[in-house]
This record gives sequence, structure tokens and C-alpha cells, in this order.
Amino acid sequence: MSTDLTTLRQLAHLARLEFDPAKEQQMLGDLNKILDWVDQLRQLDTTDVEPLVHLSHEINVLRPDEAHNSISHADGLRNAPRKDSDYFRVPKVLE
Repeated sequence: MSTDLTTLRQLAHLARLEFDPAKEQQMLGDLNKILDWVDQLRQLDTTDVEPLVHLSHEINVLRPDEAHNSISHADGLRNAPRKDSDYFRVPKVLE
């Protein structure tokens, strides 16, 4: 399986890629190597191989998602540089 320079230029146009014309032969060689490797993979007999859904059989154990306050309202405002009774004061950003 291989491709030619015209196909490479069409693929580059579709992918919105631009590369130096002096590098076209190198890119063509690299693309043909990739296509040959894919062709080798296609020739493998995978009739007895089950599809792989996950790379690991490990199950991700997550803790339950429970909302709780880790700091009280008063403690949060205690370290604020500027505050107004129950709120943080911030510089005005909209006019």
C-alpha cells in the first residue's frame, strides 16, 4: 500500500497543512512507511481476539460525592483583604 505525491498534496490541502516543497519526498516516504505498517496490521489474523474496550480490568473506585462545608463562612471571611459584613469586596470590573 503506497501513495503518490499528488495524493500527499491533496491530503495536505484537506488537513490545511503547509510544508516546504523540498520536504515533500521525506513526507511521502514517512506516509508510505505508515501505510505499510497499517497494511501489516491489517494482515494479522484476529478472529479469536475479542475487542478491547478498556486497557485494564481494574475498576476505578471513587468515593461518594457528598457536599459538605470544609470551612465556615466566618472563617472564610476572616482572611479576606476586604470584606463587607457577609461578602468579599472586590475591585469594580464593569462600568
